[in-house]
Amino acid sequence: MNSQNSADKTNKAIYDRACNVLTGGVSRNTIFRKPHPYYVASAKGSYITDIEGVERIDFANNMASLIHGHSHPAIVDAVTDQLQKGTAFTMGTEAEVAFAELLIERSGRFEKIRFVNSGTEAVMTMIKTSRVYTNKPKIAKAEGSYHGTYDYAEMSQTANPGNWGDIDKPNTIPVVEGTPQGAIDDVIIFPYNDIERTLNILDQHANEIACVLIDPVPHRVGLFPATNEFVEAIYNWTRKNNSLLAFDEVVTYRVNYAGAQASYTVNPDLTALGKIIGGGFPIGALAGKSEIMEVLDPRGKILRHPHSGTFSANPISTTAGRVAMELFDEKAVLSLNTLAMKARYQIEESIKIADVPVSITGAGSMFRMHFQANAPTSYREAFQTKKTKDLINEFIDYLFLKENIIMINTCACMFATTLTQKEVDRLSEAMLKGFKLFKPKLEQLSY
Repeated sequence: MNSQNSADKTNKAIYDRACNVLTGGVSRNTIFRKPHPYYVASAKGSYITDIEGVERIDFANNMASLIHGHSHPAIVDAVTDQLQKGTAFTMGTEAEVAFAELLIERSGRFEKIRFVNSGTEAVMTMIKTSRVYTNKPKIAKAEGSYHGTYDYAEMSQTANPGNWGDIDKPNTIPVVEGTPQGAIDDVIIFPYNDIERTLNILDQHANEIACVLIDPVPHRVGLFPATNEFVEAIYNWTRKNNSLLAFDEVVTYRVNYAGAQASYTVNPDLTALGKIIGGGFPIGALAGKSEIMEVLDPRGKILRHPHSGTFSANPISTTAGRVAMELFDEKAVLSLNTLAMKARYQIEESIKIADVPVSITGAGSMFRMHFQANAPTSYREAFQTKKTKDLINEFIDYLFLKENIIMINTCACMFATTLTQKEVDRLSEAMLKGFKLFKPKLEQLSY
């Protein structure tokens, strides 16, 4: 047995133990950092204290999933109450129904919902539902966009200059070695926000595309919104070609009260949800038009898309999610977006004062820094060389270790309602110090 006395309670000691039982010492690569990850002792609101007693301000919020920060009392109380009644059953619960009712009323665009256990699973179910409904095999997605880890959804999220091909016909690049060629062949890649090129590419596969998958503010592409003209063009193309417009709002549902899709003049046919709708617990959901969602209906004469999941719609996640979304009302959404915009403005001022080649993109309560003078407008413009990635990692480590600031490893912030002007001021001050310190290296990137 491993001794767990106080002498072992260091981040390094825990990581040494982890390496004996976990591949690479971690179960998700997002927490890995050299020389070792750091381990949480407790968290409250927007502050996390690690195992060695160091307190940090959290601007990552578990990869955008915690809209109310850590250990929100209303969520804790609701979940604690449900825990006494049970956590998962081979029966339905009213918690599932109540949460579905809330989300449908909130969005005004959803007609039916199915709950799953993650954003990846939501996107996977959305793609499979699209195939069943249209009887077509292929999907189209934007170069660089992240949609989870389903084989088809993850194509070309890491495409680089050495393999991405001509912008008029981008290559479909798998992420994982050994991905079947059949999966590669069934994904069509288009350049985000480029209407003419995208329509030309889609036209070449018009009879085969089940859905066009869009993240309305794609983090990996560069965290800038899709234009209304682009979304309208894709929508009109799908109407013409018996295809579906599928939105991935796993991250972006926080942008407006009814999701980022509320910013557009057309509605998606299907929407994948996750992250903030779980209130800090694992969840995903597929929402959309009744006619399309009917392929999942077990009452049909022919069950076209058998769908289940041991923990889907469990009452812990649906209870926590319902309370979280009730708290994230229209006033809270507006207030949080305003605070994030204030933070963005202050960081832009820090960039000017430090006179460094850095730009910011974002929407709603999230934004991302780019180590380049002009904000990117495409994945290829936002693409980071190894030299840039290394500098970003060094900068993130500086903020984490010296300024006690936690950010997403792309140099992005995903705000929670527990943040205040106090934390925003700390963030902009830390960024200014970092920009000044890293100025020589930042300037070298532009040469």
